[in-house]
Amino acid sequence: MRRSLVLTAAAAVLAGLGATAVATASATTPGVERGTPRPLAGMRILLSNDDSMRAAKASNSDGMGLYELRRAMCAAGADVVVMAPWQVQSGKGTAVTNGGALTVQRRTALPAGYGGDCAGAPSGGAVFGVCLGEDGCAPDSPGATPADTVKLALRGGLAAKAGWKDGPDLVLTGINSGPNVAASVNDSGTVGAAVAAIDQGVPALAFSSSGDESQLYFPRENYRAHAEFGARFVAGLKERGLLTPAFALKVDYPDVSAGRKAGAPVWTRVGDGAVAYHAYERRGTGDTFDIALGLCEGGGSGGECAESRADADSTWLLGEGHVTVAPITWDRTYGTPVDARRELTAVRRYVEREAPRP
Repeated sequence: MRRSLVLTAAAAVLAGLGATAVATASATTPGVERGTPRPLAGMRILLSNDDSMRAAKASNSDGMGLYELRRAMCAAGADVVVMAPWQVQSGKGTAVTNGGALTVQRRTALPAGYGGDCAGAPSGGAVFGVCLGEDGCAPDSPGATPADTVKLALRGGLAAKAGWKDGPDLVLTGINSGPNVAASVNDSGTVGAAVAAIDQGVPALAFSSSGDESQLYFPRENYRAHAEFGARFVAGLKERGLLTPAFALKVDYPDVSAGRKAGAPVWTRVGDGAVAYHAYERRGTGDTFDIALGLCEGGGSGGECAESRADADSTWLLGEGHVTVAPITWDRTYGTPVDARRELTAVRRYVEREAPRP
């Protein structure tokens, strides 16, 4: 059942946010010195994405951001469990699988450098891949959709595999390889998974990071900067009691791999233009069409590439280099009343006035 309740604020907050943190790291917490504030202590977080949990490609496009987000959230004290698609499921939006079976298979050998990140957490930072079928997940098994993984986790998967009978306090999706802005938001599996969470009454944030100038390589520096900002951002929301299932937050991060500093968070809307679009080219006179992605050059000057909103996420992220935050709702009814106006106003005030700076 969809809930309208806002999570109770926590006592522990980040250093510098104006309150005294009560939870601190022990000497055994990987990568965290003794005495470091742990503002997410006691919070259970489900982590998913649309890029899979493989993190094997040289381009860092198949789940590397997920492990950076897992690392940062565990360092902040959260208990994190990953349930992510077995294969890359980019562009699946809110799609679900309507029949057959899903298998949840634990990954024991994690990518180099990430194995001990959650060693001190109750769940140990367990990572599960979800595939279609009932005979286990083989290298070529098809993956569940991002929305599948979240729905499965919340409707019994976490209880069975992690012992979380009361479910998670928060769902985080990403960090996606590439931004999810403007028209691409409707296609995004990262955003779709977050929508699946709020549809089940659980607060959610969707994180996406820009690639380098080529948009073919996704530097680890971008993921790490975004993840560390994300942990502080979530801690601030938690402290203020602003984690709500009334809407999800989409948080996109600019490219900082060349040394450019990310601009302060900006409250935005999803742009009404396009940054990229699907192109279909027919092969000769036959029945086959090749699928390709087209890019709008220079922000686009007309047609579907044109952007009319001054507060568009794409403009502030790609044009101005700021972190962008946009609220996303499950209700696609045009002109629907805003049921959580008070929460929306409070979150916007936090983003504009109080959120951490990159």
